[in-house]
Amino acid sequence: MASAAAFFDLDRTLLKGASGPAISRALQAAGLLPERTLPGQDLLFGLFNLVGENRPSMVLTRQSARMTAGWDIEALRRAGVQAGATLEDEVQPWVRPLVEEHHAEGRQVVLATTSPYELVKPLADRLGIDHVLATRYEVVDGRCTGQIDGRFVWGKEKLAEAREWAAANDVALGESWAYTDSYYDAPLLAAVGHPVAVNPDPRLAALAVVRRWPTRHLDAPEGVPKLANAVEPQQALFPFVRGAMRKLALPWVRIDVTGVANLPAEGPAIVVANHRSYFDPLAVGTATAEAGRPVRFLGKKEVFDAPVVGDLAKAMGGIRVERGTGSDEPLKEAAAAIAAGELVAIMPQGTIPRGRAFFDPVLKGRWGAARLAAMTRAPVVPIGLWGTEQVWPRSAKVPNLTNVVSPPTVTVAVGPPVQLGLDDPEADTEAIMAAIADLLPPEARAHREPTEAELAAASPGGRIRDEDLDRRPGTD
Repeated sequence: MASAAAFFDLDRTLLKGASGPAISRALQAAGLLPERTLPGQDLLFGLFNLVGENRPSMVLTRQSARMTAGWDIEALRRAGVQAGATLEDEVQPWVRPLVEEHHAEGRQVVLATTSPYELVKPLADRLGIDHVLATRYEVVDGRCTGQIDGRFVWGKEKLAEAREWAAANDVALGESWAYTDSYYDAPLLAAVGHPVAVNPDPRLAALAVVRRWPTRHLDAPEGVPKLANAVEPQQALFPFVRGAMRKLALPWVRIDVTGVANLPAEGPAIVVANHRSYFDPLAVGTATAEAGRPVRFLGKKEVFDAPVVGDLAKAMGGIRVERGTGSDEPLKEAAAAIAAGELVAIMPQGTIPRGRAFFDPVLKGRWGAARLAAMTRAPVVPIGLWGTEQVWPRSAKVPNLTNVVSPPTVTVAVGPPVQLGLDDPEADTEAIMAAIADLLPPEARAHREPTEAELAAASPGGRIRDEDLDRRPGTD
């Protein structure tokens, strides 16, 4: 039985933009290109990054093989090693998790690119890619002749190269995947069973709609769209929930955020917070927005299954959790997000405490955040939330959006990373919950008996049930 493979384009697909600048610098360092920048080079690369490749630029690329005449092949390979080291920093965040996913499913991963083989093979090796289909320069006696050896791997010729490789390796294209940004790779996309338009250029974006090909961006989780092919929904909301603009966008609440500097400016982290209200995700989101970082929330399946709200949760990159199943899939998905350098948010309590448990100053949590930290070694950043229940109490189906005269104040306090042993989930969970509690105001740590009205506000539908009076989350 034939196997399947996953074919990836290079520029604007595996990479954020064009590989040309890094390759040119590597060729200059190897003495194969003059040190001076070619006229119009920066403009050409900038245009490519904006709208993708075009036919005239590909004609020029093909003709540029002539300038390689006389190049020493070993110098070219050394340039490829240098270029690979530089380009590795330009790889899209979700490329490695996606490559690992295909490998885990038993598929070979193939880089299919117009770029010269010697200049991209080192990068493919760094990414754990199994095979490279690329344009090859003709070499005689250790030097390039200025001619192409075989196909110029672009457009229909890329498909021909993929078909030939697939036949030789017992791979069924009809069972395979292909990822590309370019309209000119439409023949390859049409030939595979699972075409994916990645950061598509305008023509491929239109074709993907007509052909019903999925579109994704490898700098964000699957399912997160991009506005104008550049900005995801969370990022579009940042200006409205930061600084002075927040008071205009959210006039029915005052959100006081402190400690934002404790959130890493880049790289992965696990954000943990206490749970008091359905408003909590937005409160946490204001802190991450202040840091300029999208955040991926783990949320219960009921949220993702709900009309409209579920679609919004998916568009924000949320991770669906089906409680009570014991499945590790949500943690694996969260670990993939961590591997991609994302912020992942978890509320260890799992659900909002009900009744009298809502007023217990001792916070109890489930082990999910601790287990994720042990899996990924990502820092765990605590956030203490207070006052969110005044905006959206447990008893209400919708938040109170009418109180614009004297809006309640919500405090969002971000603390430094929690020191964890990473070998005992129960002990680490206690440390996480203690760190969150330390960020809450003094009244949160004082024992008191709630009034009947307060118990009602902390109960679903405002109805106090005997079984809810002492119910609390955080058991494993």
